[in-house]
Amino acid sequence: MLKVPSSRKRKKPDEKLNLVPIMDSVFIFIFFLLMSANFLKIYEISSPIPIVSDQEPPKPDKDPLALTLKMEEKTLTLTRGVNPTVVMKLDRNAEGKFDLESLHQKLIEIKKDNLDEETIVLTPMWEDVPYEEMVNIMDRVRMFLRTDEAVFRKGKDGLDEKVKTLFSNILFSNLMS
Repeated sequence: MLKVPSSRKRKKPDEKLNLVPIMDSVFIFIFFLLMSANFLKIYEISSPIPIVSDQEPPKPDKDPLALTLKMEEKTLTLTRGVNPTVVMKLDRNAEGKFDLESLHQKLIEIKKDNLDEETIVLTPMWEDVPYEEMVNIMDRVRMFLRTDEAVFRKGKDGLDEKVKTLFSNILFSNLMS
């Protein structure tokens, strides 16, 4: 009769896996990923969608400003009124750029006469409007620059308050696909 060796009879205690070093390395890896990541701030220029309704719009007290900037490949045309009258026409200069400073100054003059107006309609008339050019035009239309003279209006409490934006409500009249 054969005898089973005693070492086989003895049960070895189950060894537990030590997960502490693995967890430490995972947390260190996550820390390095977070520290080496480049976080980008994404900017958004909001533009409301025009409301389509079958109801008759309410009659305004005064004629609307109806400020429109028509953007053609070689020309920018600024018009105002329901029956559009041309306020300013800009052609590209020898470098192929628009004189956005003249446009900005004209918009400041218009803002001084229409302090409560915030809306302008942009009408891009060609398909491949360069993104940077569109953003530059929108920036000149939307905000005052630090170097611009301050414009004030009467606030609700009767005190003068500084107007902070030119025409910040930008509507697009025809978006080409």
